[in-house]
Amino acid sequence: METNSNQTDEIETSANVISQEALLDHWQGHRRLTRKAIEAFPEDQFYGFSIGGMRTFAQLSMEMIGLAAPGIRGVAFGEWTFSDPELNSSTPPPPTKAEVLKLWDLVTEYIDHLWPQITAERFQKTEAAFGMYENQNFATILYLVDNEIHHRAQGYVYLRALGIEPPAFWDRY
Repeated sequence: METNSNQTDEIETSANVISQEALLDHWQGHRRLTRKAIEAFPEDQFYGFSIGGMRTFAQLSMEMIGLAAPGIRGVAFGEWTFSDPELNSSTPPPPTKAEVLKLWDLVTEYIDHLWPQITAERFQKTEAAFGMYENQNFATILYLVDNEIHHRAQGYVYLRALGIEPPAFWDRY
């Protein structure tokens, strides 16, 4: 069957599989689970334990924090830089796990605050996230979730190596 380009465009833009609200809930569910993983670490191991030269979970947590905050701002407004040095992915973690969790919670609130401001058009818009990764904005959000899952999995390996049972991967509430 032949279709003209207008029919193809209509099919691509109307084939919604997940609502904006469901996407936010999915992301925030992963953030809740990652927060539980951070909480599970003993303070000294959070900052000092790694395997095979990988970064510590404190450093990985800062990467997740440092990507989520400017990522949501970029999706919402097309501004792909962030001026707060505490939320830069290369910023060293604060000296306590409690302070990392506080930053985590601030970013979670920031996501919740900006999410309603994202228009349907912004989700579909193609941009170069952080000036480098060209994709539709909804796909950039999926990347942020995937990146978090990847780093949380590294944290799970660390926890198991330390003899600590990580939070159940399915318990995102």
